[in-house]
Amino acid sequence: MVDIYAAAAFSKDNKGGNRAGVVLGRSELTSVQKAAIAKEMGYSETVFVLDSDKADFRLQYFTPTEEVPLCGHATIAAFSTLKLLSMLDKPEYTIETEAGILNIYIKEDSLILMEQNCPAYLKILDSDIFTGCIQKGFIDHRFPIQIVSTGLNDIMLPVDSAEHLKRLSPDFERIANMTKEKEAVGVHAFTLIKESDVTAICRNFAPLYGINEESATGTASCALACYLFKYYKQQPQYVFEQGHNMGEISRIVVNILYHENVIDSVFVGGYGHMLGKKSLPV
Repeated sequence: MVDIYAAAAFSKDNKGGNRAGVVLGRSELTSVQKAAIAKEMGYSETVFVLDSDKADFRLQYFTPTEEVPLCGHATIAAFSTLKLLSMLDKPEYTIETEAGILNIYIKEDSLILMEQNCPAYLKILDSDIFTGCIQKGFIDHRFPIQIVSTGLNDIMLPVDSAEHLKRLSPDFERIANMTKEKEAVGVHAFTLIKESDVTAICRNFAPLYGINEESATGTASCALACYLFKYYKQQPQYVFEQGHNMGEISRIVVNILYHENVIDSVFVGGYGHMLGKKSLPV
């Protein structure tokens, strides 16, 4: 049997957030067994926290269909679980992932921040790629459609209003085919919110990886903050909400350190809470 904790990351007031499975230890599990556990849990990702000879922990991430190199919300869920189980005794940790060695910071109020790679601004795409995927008339043409990465390639899709963002009706099969062709994980649709402490409301679609829509996406939020830093406003913090359409509102914080218009480092963070534990046969 293997114990799997269920935790929600990027929660707002201990509600909502994005759920992930968390397995501690169990280095003897094979990739096939890990994938089967992730499929059984049914969350967009399940994370396996393992020993590392390069960092404090090694983290592996599995969707219901395959392994992915990095997952922000599953990382937050893992460290929220470790903290709630009193398994953390310092404010800073390193993690080994397939995307590299990253830093994790645990704040006194239990905010967990995860360092990501500095941004790579990749291809700018024509809106025609969304023909048949979503309502093209909802696209905000003041901003480019661009692939941005702070660890994973995501397509930033600006939408012209919160109402249109809510009304987006994706064709997931076409989005899966399009993102595969563009070598991207998914589409991160957003609309800016003015006169609020929330910078933007977002929706994320990654059907290529078996995730039609998820309620919080840390890596894509980091990419979006860097995108907004380049095309909208340069500021030290961006706050995003995601999951409104799913009834699981998440709040995601991205902090950026920069000088002279250049990003030095970027961190995505949020709060997490425990949902329970279950045991599965392996």
